Formats: sequence, structure tokens, C-alpha cells
Amino acid sequence: MHDTDAEVERRREAEARQKYGRGQRVRTKSIRDKKLRETLKRVEEKNKKAILAARDAEILQEHDAGFLEPEGEIERTYKVKQDEIQRSVSTETGKKGFKLDLPMGPYLAEYTRNGKELLLASKTGHVATMEWRNGRLGCEINLKEMVRDVKWLHNNQSFAVSQKDCVYIYDRQGVEIHKLKKQHEVSHMEFLPYHFLLCTTNPKGHLKYVDTSIGHIVSEISTHLGPTTAMCQNPWNAILHMGHGKGQITLWSPNSSTALARIQAHRSSSPINTVAVDRAGKYMVSGAQDGTLSVWDIRNYKRPVDSDYFTHRPASSVAISDKGLVAVGWGTQVSIWRDIFGKMKIKNPYMSWGGEGQSVSRIRWCPFEDILGIGHSAGFSSAIVPGAGEPNFDALEVNPYENVKQRQETEVRSLLNKLQPEMISLEPDFIGNLDLASAEQRARERDLDRKPDDIVAKLTKKARGRNSALKKHMRKKGQQNVITYDKLRLQDAIQANNAKAKENKERELERYGPALAKFATNGK
Repeated sequence: MHDTDAEVERRREAEARQKYGRGQRVRTKSIRDKKLRETLKRVEEKNKKAILAARDAEILQEHDAGFLEPEGEIERTYKVKQDEIQRSVSTETGKKGFKLDLPMGPYLAEYTRNGKELLLASKTGHVATMEWRNGRLGCEINLKEMVRDVKWLHNNQSFAVSQKDCVYIYDRQGVEIHKLKKQHEVSHMEFLPYHFLLCTTNPKGHLKYVDTSIGHIVSEISTHLGPTTAMCQNPWNAILHMGHGKGQITLWSPNSSTALARIQAHRSSSPINTVAVDRAGKYMVSGAQDGTLSVWDIRNYKRPVDSDYFTHRPASSVAISDKGLVAVGWGTQVSIWRDIFGKMKIKNPYMSWGGEGQSVSRIRWCPFEDILGIGHSAGFSSAIVPGAGEPNFDALEVNPYENVKQRQETEVRSLLNKLQPEMISLEPDFIGNLDLASAEQRARERDLDRKPDDIVAKLTKKARGRNSALKKHMRKKGQQNVITYDKLRLQDAIQANNAKAKENKERELERYGPALAKFATNGK
């Protein structure tokens, strides 16, 4: 039996209302007010037209904006080379894909928060900054000693370099402006921009928080888990995720001397090589020495279904873009995965890069751009990845096209709005909520007219319910002596209360004499 056209249309309208609707439909027949009923009818008609228009517009939304789409079932997007992409995109976009042949590799790469400038540092001591869009060199220095890690600070005016002995801070001209003498052999660094905290860790497992605005150490914690093999920050709550040698990932804040949480992300025999958290603070991706790649939902610390991925070589670096693309650098190649956070396991990557004998050391996504920066043994490469960047940005928060005046105003405003380290927690939404239980307790304590609690009434209330679940369990286990003890304690309390009342009445008789004797009740 076939459905009529009216039934099919009603069913399609119900599906569209469930997908695009604004709640349940208002029943106007039960409204007595004629004017209100007509007004609600017009509103419902407008909502119905909007729902149907949204349903009809689905035909125009076949693909996600910005991503590569294969023309047939046989074609694969990961086979597309960078030369083909540069020929297909506009001239300005094609210029963003380039290569820098630097002989002093391997190189580490870091972008500023607005993606305007690039920081490059080789492990042999070569450090350089540049405005990568126009190729303008900022500074270039040769430290002539080992460099373990580099990190931009709150803007492009200063950056930190972890050298052989301690951490140095340089300005954008490459002039040394500060030396952190207490930061010895730092292997990993992270900077919290809203708290102005530089977080460092060394092979001995010591975690330190340094306030760069005043130059003081805020907190110093010993993890007691051996050398830290990987570290990243959660942009949502400023919690540090640290990887260790036995496959564990721990979460840290400057307010606790112990880990806030521990996750056994990989096998105990596989050290963590790299870890990354997405911008929303929902998912975490970690890579271990055994070549496994795990995806975790850190909202409830549960691994999604079919989330185990493998690489032919251990992953050296992982990065997550603003749109949720996961780039994994392993060996001489980089694999870029799309929709990896879903429940279904993805068989093939979205795009790939490399295979030319250049060992990947660090990969970073450029903010607000479809660009992936790759630091490798032969220098640096900028790869174009369509659909990776967030096209919309808040200029009052982070402005990729800011001038000098705007940068100065932003720096002053961020210093005035600097958050204290005590505000770092797993749940940052607790700020602004009311503690109703504590408020009620404080109001009860301030109530001077409150009557004192009656001990006998409390005991009587507690003694009620001979057939409660606890009493039944105790009788079943043969613990009658506990019940007998409660009865005896209640009887003693009642007798003591009666004796005290009788004593008070006798004292009154002795004090006022026989004039009040006729009001006495003989203590009954």
C-alpha cells in the first residue's frame, strides 16, 4: 500500500521540523484570546516557512566548504600532491606553500597566536624569526649550542629558548633580555597566554610555572614519574597534559602537588612520544613508541569506539587544527586525518606529505590559515591543506592583521585582564556559579533567633524505624548488640533529661519557699 502525496509531505515536514525546528509546535486551538491566537498562528506559519526553506537548501550543501572532494569512488584525496594544489588555488594562496632549505636541521617550528610570524630553531643552535606571508626576516642568531625547545610568549615581541644549561628569553631583534637561571636542562615548554605563565619540565620530572610578567616562580612540582617525554596544554582550561615513559598521560595544574588525573593511554612498555589537545578541549590524541595512535574523549576520559590507529614508524609530532584535522608526523611522512573524532574508524587519511627522506621533527598548524608548518631535517616546509583553518576570527581577541598600535593596546589589555594561577582547574565553568549549600549554612549560622537543637529529639528521630534496611541487615548478621546499645543510650539520655528537670524544680522550691509550693507537681 503506497502512501499518498499528502502523507509523504507531512512525514518530510515532521523530519525537517525535528532537524531545523525551534521546539514543539504551539496548539492554538486551545487559546481563548482571539488576538493572541491569531498572533501565534502567524508566528507558526513563519516558522514553518523557515523550516521548509532550510530543508530545501540541503541540496546546495552537498560538501563541506573548503575541503578536497574526490570526483569518483576510485580517486583518493591523499594522493594529491602540493604542486597540483598550488596550481589549482589562487596566486596569493599558492605563495603560502613554500620550502626553506636549511642545512643546520632538524628544525622546530612555532607560530604566534595570530599566525602572523614564524619561529624556527634548529637543535644545533640556529634560531630565526620571520613574517612568513611576505618572507620578511625578523632576526637570525646562532647560539652555537644545543637547543631543546622554543616557544613564543604573549606576542611576537619575545620568545623563550631552552638551551643547553637554562632558558633564555630574547626580543624580536634577537637580543637576550632575561636568563632563567633556575630552569635547568628544560626539555619541553608551554606558554599559557591568559595567565602569562611559562611552563617548563626537565628530564628529572620537575614541573615549574614562571610568571613572565613579574619574573617569579609561581609553582614548582615534582611529578615522581621520571622524565617527561611529551607535553602540551589544553586551550580550554589551561591544564597541562604530560606524557611519561610507561604509557601514562597525567594532567597538572599549579594548584596541586599531585596529578589531577592519570590516563593509561598506551601500553606500559611504550613511552609517550607526542600528545595534542584540540581547541575546544574535548579530544586528545597521543602517539607512543610502539606506533599506536589513540584518540581520547577527555570530557569523561573514555576512548571512543574504533579509535586505535597505527603508523609504520613511531609518531614524532601530532597537531590538531581549528577545524578538527589531525596531522601526524612519523618518519619522513605526515598523514592528515579527517573526522577522526567520530565513532567510525577512518580507513584512509585525508592528505599526506613527504616521503622524500626528510625526517619530521615537529609540525604545527598556522592559526586562521589552511597551512601546516613542518619542521624537518632539511629545513622547513609550508604545506597547503584545504579546509584546515578557521576563516572567522575575533579581532578583539586575536587579530592576524593587527598594526603596532593595536598590538600595544592588546598587550596592555591582556595584562590588566591577566588570570591568576589559582583559577586553573579542570572545570573552568565553576567561576560565577553560586555555592547554594554554603550560602544556606552561613545564613543558618547568622540566624541569632534559631532555637538550640534538642539532643533528645535528635536521638528519638534517629531511633525510629525498627524495620529500616540497616536494622534488617544488622538483625540478619546477628548484630543485635548494636541495636541494644542504641536503645540503652536513648534510655539513658531520657532519664538524664528527666533527672535534670526534676532537679531544676526542686531548686526553684528551695529558692522561693512555700509560697510556690502549691504550684509544684512533685516532679511528675
